[in-house]
Amino acid sequence: MTALICGSMAFDTIMVFEDRFKNHILPDQVHILNVSFLVPSLRREFGGCAGNIAYNLKLLGGDGRPMATVGIDFAPYADWMDKTGVSRQSLQELADDYTAQAYITTDQDDNQITAFHPGAMNQSHLNKVSSEADVSIGIVSPDGRQGMIEHAEQFAEASIPFIFDPGQGMPMFDGDELNQFLKQATWLTLNDYEFQLFSERTGKSAREIAREVDALVVTRGAEGSIIYANNKEISIPVAKIDSIKDPTGCGDAYRSGLLYGLMNNMDWETTGRLAATMGACKIEVNGTQNHTPARDEINRRFQENFDYKPW
Repeated sequence: MTALICGSMAFDTIMVFEDRFKNHILPDQVHILNVSFLVPSLRREFGGCAGNIAYNLKLLGGDGRPMATVGIDFAPYADWMDKTGVSRQSLQELADDYTAQAYITTDQDDNQITAFHPGAMNQSHLNKVSSEADVSIGIVSPDGRQGMIEHAEQFAEASIPFIFDPGQGMPMFDGDELNQFLKQATWLTLNDYEFQLFSERTGKSAREIAREVDALVVTRGAEGSIIYANNKEISIPVAKIDSIKDPTGCGDAYRSGLLYGLMNNMDWETTGRLAATMGACKIEVNGTQNHTPARDEINRRFQENFDYKPW
């Protein structure tokens, strides 16, 4: 079973400002703001929702294929994908664009200033679900607006079940568009903030949303997650961690667990716990694709947390 993972591929450039932004921004002078921050610490990470989900699914032993548009600077990421065994079959390189890039500066209070250049991601609609062979399940994660709309339509037209995961792309869509996604999707996953926004824009409660899909999954950070499925509210606890290093990408790791559970006909209780375990593996390591637990290690961590094995 192969999962087609529609979403962004991006470079994340992460810088650390060894001070506090508030010490250098004068509130009464913001109308003439002109600041420069010295950032001695810098790292460049491979990211993007499609890349992150595919990487984590590979750790689980699942077959995931990211579908995305990338730019002329993609070569280092391509090398990384080859090294980790993630397929590049469904990537399209555009000669006149850069790969999507996020430039993130973090201060000592964990405040962040981010600049995001979408680049090739804005052309994601050039990829077509219909051109992909041997796909049995999919996910529409944050990507170019038109790409998300068209890929959801194409999954529905091809009768391929898929997860709708709007993430940070949520503000791009109004209530009518979100309701259309809801009609097309098989499953919907949101964090708690995204759920509130989704509910406000569609005018629907959790129970009303859940009636339109096979499952609604709402993650709540340190409070675990809730899965609304089969006319039940299934509470999923978090998996224990040794330390918090970097929460960036934990949502993508969680979604890989959802995909793996669906691809292997696991029940929702096990699927949610596997997703939580993947999030725990990720949060202990800086970067979105630098954690390297073997499949046996994931199995062990799951058993330590939940007193049974997922496989």
